[in-house]
Amino acid sequence: MKKFTVLAFALTLMFSINAQITTPQPSPHTKIEQKVGLTDVTLEYSRPGMRERTIFGDLVPYGKMWRTGANKNTMISFSDDVVVDGQTLKAGSYAIFVTPNESDWDVVFYTDTENWGTPAKWDAAKVAAKTTVETMKLPMMVETFTITFDNLSNNSAEIGFIWADTMANIKFEVPTDASVLKAIKKTMAGPTANDYYASAVYFMNEDKDMVKAEKWMDKAMNMIKEPAYWQLRQQSLLFAKIGKKKQAVETAKKSLEGAKKAGNADYVKMNMNSLKEWGAM
Repeated sequence: MKKFTVLAFALTLMFSINAQITTPQPSPHTKIEQKVGLTDVTLEYSRPGMRERTIFGDLVPYGKMWRTGANKNTMISFSDDVVVDGQTLKAGSYAIFVTPNESDWDVVFYTDTENWGTPAKWDAAKVAAKTTVETMKLPMMVETFTITFDNLSNNSAEIGFIWADTMANIKFEVPTDASVLKAIKKTMAGPTANDYYASAVYFMNEDKDMVKAEKWMDKAMNMIKEPAYWQLRQQSLLFAKIGKKKQAVETAKKSLEGAKKAGNADYVKMNMNSLKEWGAM
């Protein structure tokens, strides 16, 4: 009987440990991904509800910093540098903290995103940008705290904070125009020396059109003011492959000299082996 009692207790304990009941969170987590121009913006936050409570000035006191949601601090990420109120936020992730006042909000983008709520110890050095925005009263009550991306354009958007009868908007600018103009300029200027070089080496290694490979290698070397020893090494191999032994030897010697100056023993050995193979040593 005693053994049975012990066994029953053990089974009861095991089931109580393994039992898991999942219930809805009072402030559910949400994640929003938004493209603004060419910039990827990701927002993660938890959404508390009013639940018949007075929000601003009571649950969220005026003049006191708030996590801008519930649970872990609200976090926003940008794939490019963006501008908020004339201040540059480098590409990366930031916590958003606000201090609500009766007619405006003080908003801070904070580099430390790993806080459950507001930071236990505030570090001014971690403030990446701060601004003050006016609030507006809504004609209706919004039960669940909501953050939106509004007024989207190619070059900017607004982060909207809505809860109860209050709304605040923060504009941020993205570098779409500069990115597009840079891409246009690069494309219209044609292939770079690296493009020609990489294409030539690929064609050589894959035994493709050697005429094109030589042409592209010549273009690359003409565009590079001082070709590196490793680039000269590939050019010498290309010359050898198409039967231009004299040019291969001359180029390998240049590569060898550069490798010696750079102290690269591997390239010194490879060039010496090639020169021996081509009868130049």
